[in-house]
Amino acid sequence: MRPAHALIDLDAFRRNYHLARALAGGKALAVIKADAYGHGAVACAQALADEADGFAVACIEEALTLRTAGIRSPILLLEGFFDEDELPLIAEHDLWCVVQAMWQVRAIENAILPRPLRIWLKLDTGMHRLGLSSREGRAAYLRLSASAQVSSLVMMSHFARGDELDCPRTEEQASTFTQITSDLFGETSLCNSAALLGWPGIRADWGRPGLMLYGVLPFQTRLPAAIELEPVMTLESKIIATRELGEGEPIGYSARFVTDRPTRVGVVAIGYADGYPQFAGNGAPVAIDGKPGRLIGRVSMDMLTVDLTDHPQAGLGSRVELWGKQISVAELAAHCHTSAYELLCGVKRVPLIHRG
Repeated sequence: MRPAHALIDLDAFRRNYHLARALAGGKALAVIKADAYGHGAVACAQALADEADGFAVACIEEALTLRTAGIRSPILLLEGFFDEDELPLIAEHDLWCVVQAMWQVRAIENAILPRPLRIWLKLDTGMHRLGLSSREGRAAYLRLSASAQVSSLVMMSHFARGDELDCPRTEEQASTFTQITSDLFGETSLCNSAALLGWPGIRADWGRPGLMLYGVLPFQTRLPAAIELEPVMTLESKIIATRELGEGEPIGYSARFVTDRPTRVGVVAIGYADGYPQFAGNGAPVAIDGKPGRLIGRVSMDMLTVDLTDHPQAGLGSRVELWGKQISVAELAAHCHTSAYELLCGVKRVPLIHRG
C-alpha cells in the first residue's frame, strides 16, 4: 500500500485535554468539529468518552455521527440549529444546542419536544459573527428561562482576537460579557484554546478547548502554560525514488527549484491531494529518518521532493515526516503563510492510524 499516512497519538490527545481542563479551572468541552480538526472525531471521542465533560461539534450531522458510534456524552451544537424541524431530533438524541438568534428562541417556544433542551445562549460581545446583542440576549434569557422546553441555560461568548496577546480586545469582550450577565443566573462559557493559554485572568464555568487538544499553539509565543502540550498528528510517508542531479538542473513543475550544486533528490509519496500545501515552497522543513531536512521543488498532487544531499544514509524506504513531533505544524504553517487550522483540517486521502 502507499506509505503516506497520519499517525494519531490518542494518549497525547488525552493528556492535552486534561491540561486544558486544568487551565479552565472547571469543566471543559472537547471541541471535535470538522472530524476533530482532521484527526478522526469518532476515535477522538471514544478516547475521551469516560473522561471528558462533553464534546462540541459544529452541526447536527457531526453530532449524529458520534451518537451512532455509541458516544453518549453531552454534545454541544456550536452553530445551533438551522431549521426548526431539527429540534425534535436534537431533543431525541439529547444534544445541547447553541441559540444565537431570536428566531431560534421563537422556534423553541413553539416546539413540542419529547424532553426539554439544555441551551447555550450565545452573546455577541464584539466578534460580530454570531450571537445576540446585549438587549436581545437579556430578552432571550428571560423568555427561554420561562419556557417549559428549556431545562437549563449556559451563557457564552467567543473571542475574536484571543490569539493576539498584546491586544486589549479580549479583555474588553470579557468585560462586556460580565456586564451583560452580571444579574443573570446560570453557568458561563468563554475560553477557547487561546484564552485558556494566553489569558489566565479570564475564566468561566466551562472551557471550550479546540486547537490545543491537538498539541498546537494558537499563537507563536511559547507560553509556560503550553510547555506540556504534545503534537497528536504525525503526517508522514516514505521515499519511493532517488535522483542524482548535477548543478543547474530544474526539479518538478515550473522549475521552482534549480540545483546550485550536485544534488541528491528524494521523491516522497505524498502531495497536495493528501492535504500537504501545494505552494509550501523551497526550504519548507521536513524530517528525513529523524534528521532535519528541506523540501525542494513544487509540490505535486501525489508526490513531493526533498534534498538528500546532506543525508547520505537516506534512500528508498526512508521515513519522511511532513509535520508531527519533530516538525511543528505551526512552523510549517508560518512558512506557507497559512494557519495550522487549515493544514490539519485539510488532511485527506491518507489513512488515519490511531494509537493509544
